[in-house]
Amino acid sequence: MSAERSPWIDDELAMLQEHAARFINGELAPRREQWERDGQVDRESWAQAGAVGILCASIPSEYGGGGGTLAHEAAIHQELSRAGLGGSFGTGNAIHSAIVAHYILAYGTEEQKQRWLPAMARGELIGAIAMTEPGAGSDLQNVRTRATAAQGGWLLSGAKTFISNGQSAGLIVVVARTGADAGGKGVSLLVVETDGAEGFRRGRNLEKLGMHGQDTSELFFEDVFVPAGNLLGSEGGGFAQLMHQLAWERTIIALDAVVNMEQAVALTTGYVRERKAFGKPLFDFQNTQFVLADCATQASVGRAFVDSLMVKLLAGELDAVTAAKAKLWCTETQCKVIDACQQLFGGYGYMAEYPIARMFADARVSRVYGGANEIMKLIIARAL
Repeated sequence: MSAERSPWIDDELAMLQEHAARFINGELAPRREQWERDGQVDRESWAQAGAVGILCASIPSEYGGGGGTLAHEAAIHQELSRAGLGGSFGTGNAIHSAIVAHYILAYGTEEQKQRWLPAMARGELIGAIAMTEPGAGSDLQNVRTRATAAQGGWLLSGAKTFISNGQSAGLIVVVARTGADAGGKGVSLLVVETDGAEGFRRGRNLEKLGMHGQDTSELFFEDVFVPAGNLLGSEGGGFAQLMHQLAWERTIIALDAVVNMEQAVALTTGYVRERKAFGKPLFDFQNTQFVLADCATQASVGRAFVDSLMVKLLAGELDAVTAAKAKLWCTETQCKVIDACQQLFGGYGYMAEYPIARMFADARVSRVYGGANEIMKLIIARAL
C-alpha cells in the first residue's frame, strides 16, 4: 500500500481493504498461473468473490450488492492490482462490478435491476460491455452493429472484438445502432442474455501480449432477438450514456496505473538491495538511486492526482476532461516507470516468472483501452 492513507479512504474503507486483501492473497492469487494457462478466471472464483462481497460492492443492498459507493469499488480494485491480479480478475471485476453493473443501475428499469443485479453480485451472471468493433474502436459514433425493429423487440446483427469477459459473460451490454440518424444520435444500449440466445456466437479467446488470465474475445451477432424489455435507458440515448460513464471508467484505469507504479518501485527497490554487481548491492550505484528516485516521484505525483480525482468523483464534481487528463498522464507514466524499473532487473526482468515482466506486458494496453490516449488528447484540447 502507499505510505499514507489516501484522503478518500476512511476507517470503513480501510477495513474493506484489509478484508479484500486477505481474501485476494489467500484465495485468488494462488490461482493466477492456472488462470493464465486457461486464458480466463474460473467460475468458482467468481462465486467465491461474490460470497465474500468483492463483487458489486457499490450496488445498493436491495439489488444484492454491498451498499457502498464507488470508493468501495476503487478500494477493492487497488487490492487486486497490488496482488498482481490487475491483468486478470482485476480487469474482469472492474468491467463486471464497476462498469456493467453501474450501467444497469443508472439506466435500467426497476425490473431490469431486480432481474440482473443480484445474480451479478453473487457471481452467477458475469457482465461484459461490447463497444469495440473490427472497424470502430474509440470512435463509438461510427459503430456498425445494427438492431432492426422486430415484433416485440429487435434483431441484432454485427461483430464486436477485444471484449473483456467475452468468453465468460452471460450478460452483455451491446452498443448498437437502432435508428437511422448518423453519429451518436442513433446509438442505443441493448442487453443480450447469452444463455440460449440464437444467432449469438463467441469467437476466439484472443491471444494477447499481456493480461493472459483475462478472457478477451470476438463476439458475433446474427439476427439475435433482443426483447424490447432489454433496452437499457432510452432508444437513441446510448452515446450520451456511454460518455457519462466513461469518466468513471477512466478514473479506474488511472488508479490502476498508479498502483502499478507504486508496486514497480517497491519490487525494484527490494531487488536492487539484494542483487550485487562488482561486489556491492545495485542500490549503492548512483544510477540506480537516481532511476528509483525519479520513478518514486512520478508514482507520488500520480497518487496525488488520482486521489484528488476520487475526492471529486465522490462529491459528484468530476468532469470528463479531468478524467481524460488522468487517464492520459497516468497510463503514459506507468509505462515509463515500469520500463525503467524493469531495466534494473537486467535479464531477470525479461523472465515471465518475475512480476515486473508481467507488469510490463500488462501495462501496455492501458494506453489503448478506455479510449486511446490520442482520443484523450483530443478531449483535452477541445476544452482549452
